[in-house]
Amino acid sequence: MPDKKELEAPLPADVAKKDSLAGMARRLLDPGHIRQIAAWCAKVGREEGAEALWREISFRVNLAFHRDAWRYRADLPTRKKLAAQRAAGVLGGPKISVVAPLYNTPPRFLRQMIESVKGQSYQRWQLVLADASDAAHSEVGRIAGAYAKKDGRITYVKLGENKGIAGNTNAGLAAAQGDWLTLLDHDDLLYKNALFEVAKAAAGGADFVYSDEIVLTENLKHLVDYHFKPDFEPDYLRGCNYITHLAAFSRALLNRAGGGERSEYDGSQDFELILRLTERAEKILHLPYVLYIWRSHAGSTASSMEAKPYALAAGERAINSHLSRVGLAGEASAIPGCPGAYRVRYALTGQPLVSVIIPNKDHAGDLARCLESLYAKAGYPRFEVIVVENNSTDPATFAYYEAAKRKFAGLRVETYRGAFNFAAINNFGRSFAKGEQLLLLNNDIECLSEGFLAELLMYSQRPDVGCVGAKLYYPDDRIQHAGVFIGINGTAGHSHKSHPRASAGDLYRLATPQNLLAVTGACLMVKTALYDAMGGLDEALFAVAYNDIDLCLKLHAAGRTNVFTPFAEAYHYESKSRGLDTQSENAARYEREKANFINKYGALIAAGDPYYNRHFNLLFENYGLK
Repeated sequence: MPDKKELEAPLPADVAKKDSLAGMARRLLDPGHIRQIAAWCAKVGREEGAEALWREISFRVNLAFHRDAWRYRADLPTRKKLAAQRAAGVLGGPKISVVAPLYNTPPRFLRQMIESVKGQSYQRWQLVLADASDAAHSEVGRIAGAYAKKDGRITYVKLGENKGIAGNTNAGLAAAQGDWLTLLDHDDLLYKNALFEVAKAAAGGADFVYSDEIVLTENLKHLVDYHFKPDFEPDYLRGCNYITHLAAFSRALLNRAGGGERSEYDGSQDFELILRLTERAEKILHLPYVLYIWRSHAGSTASSMEAKPYALAAGERAINSHLSRVGLAGEASAIPGCPGAYRVRYALTGQPLVSVIIPNKDHAGDLARCLESLYAKAGYPRFEVIVVENNSTDPATFAYYEAAKRKFAGLRVETYRGAFNFAAINNFGRSFAKGEQLLLLNNDIECLSEGFLAELLMYSQRPDVGCVGAKLYYPDDRIQHAGVFIGINGTAGHSHKSHPRASAGDLYRLATPQNLLAVTGACLMVKTALYDAMGGLDEALFAVAYNDIDLCLKLHAAGRTNVFTPFAEAYHYESKSRGLDTQSENAARYEREKANFINKYGALIAAGDPYYNRHFNLLFENYGLK
């Protein structure tokens, strides 16, 4: 592990002066300085909002007192905590073999990597150094061999030839003696508590664990990125290797998964191995703490996968092999502009009828736009549309209904009589549905992507899937919905809300499908049998708000996964036909339903959403850090 001096970034000139507290106070109280600060606060607040202003102030206060803001967020353990871990150990903890293939490793990188393992608070480890360096880099062998002579836990293996990253890794695995294994890149580092946390997870019954990580510059002084991950998501993993480092696994699991890395996947060899391991794992555990430092430098994968097109091709092959093994018909392709991210196009296994239910009250123009886009973009032939009329008063609305029935095949209008109750209206519409699949669709949705229905059905057809949601935009091309996280604002909120449409999101979460606790009912596909088994939408507790999330959570509790796909895209002119919940009597009704939701799901809210990392804030829907 690098020492404090190595990790500290140089401070900006205006705050790096080591003044006395009195000198700092005089500067802060200077009228000109106060005016400057006030102007800066006003500018940031006006241009970026109150949250951005608060973050900037917090960050600058940390700098002023010589604190690294990222160090707090990145979980560096205290010396006291490390000492306690060394003293306590882990009862029943395994011997962990850390395998590091070496190739022409810069001496400074090599020493720092080895020292990060030697400094572990957990003592039952082996470090395997598999060296394939060429003759011009013999210093690598001298350094590694010297460490091995001094510490019997370090095994140095000089390879006769460079067999490529997979072959060199496998040579290291062959020399590993541990019950558990983990891979460490020759230019990266472990946090001092990394193996302790792995050992605890192993003693608790896990056979595959992974942690959060940060990416630092070559000199380890500046934060490049953070990788704060969700709990295990198979659909997300098929979209990108979000697990990467630190990943550790039992030897028994490696054997079940068919052994070590495969040279035909060099460039994405770790990804291919992780896919095989997670397929066969009995208990996968995410450790929501940073335990790994990924060093970014020229030529490293952390720097850019765009520099390694062969790695992207290998990733496609790895996913396609995985799909074949797990019995999913589909094909992966790299996503342009998102190196390391992939789209899987699944084959439809049949042609079930999809019943689209669209509640409507007046706003004939919105409904017309919705229907025109749905029929134009569906990309799937077998669907019917049930428009549920609810207390319209504009004669033009009824005239449009007649025209729509003549224009659009399979469309009919059914009349719901009673006060507005969104859940009841959808349940009423379902009573007329003949399809095996239901699509709940707001009348203020405009479908944008080709194959809109087909994309949703790709996921909804799977027996393990509950609800499927789409990627929705505001009319100004900001994100309105990319999945739902529980706990935001005390109840639930949308992922990456208000991010630009072009954004790939944090760790490609806007560019790849996600497994989530919930998606919005503004556009939600679900099997009719599952909808019925859950009792439809709850008309009593959640007449308007939270009924969609409640349905998703009931399906999740029943063992189904809910999926967001970014490849079904639409505009959402949010609540245009009925007004916002913050207005008039809607506000009182919303507060009642919010209280109902908290009462029903309070334990889940308190426990935290497994797909939303603890490092992110619960106050805003912007996927921002705490």
